[in-house]
Amino acid sequence: MSQEGYDKLVAELHHMEHVELPQVRDAISEARDKGDLSENFEYHAAKREQARLLGRIRFKQRVLENARVIDMSRLNADNVQLLSKVEITNLANNNRMTYMIVSPHEANIREKKISIKSPIAQALLGKKVGDEVSVRVPAGMLKLRIESIEL
Repeated sequence: MSQEGYDKLVAELHHMEHVELPQVRDAISEARDKGDLSENFEYHAAKREQARLLGRIRFKQRVLENARVIDMSRLNADNVQLLSKVEITNLANNNRMTYMIVSPHEANIREKKISIKSPIAQALLGKKVGDEVSVRVPAGMLKLRIESIEL
């Protein structure tokens, strides 16, 4: 994963542990003070939120434990690989698109970052500038040509 993605995950985890979790614990405490817990909707809702948040925290911790930050200086732009920025042309309509291939945890289509596990990224991996690839996507088959590769 990229250093930027790693830092973002660390910040999210810190926010969940030091901001969101104390808020949920306060909500549980407030609801508990209202009396009978068997019919206390606020208490049960806060407990569900706490369980959901603790699950997300554990998931992020596992991701960070197994994450490896890639040294960008060791990569080259000869072929498509993780953290490559690839400009491609859809040969059916000559529409040009630029995407960065990232780890699944960093993928965000609004930022034009696609997961290395996506069909398009899988088809592009290892290819060079000028290569054409065919990709099966939910909408059918796409024929793409690689115009440029950057890091």
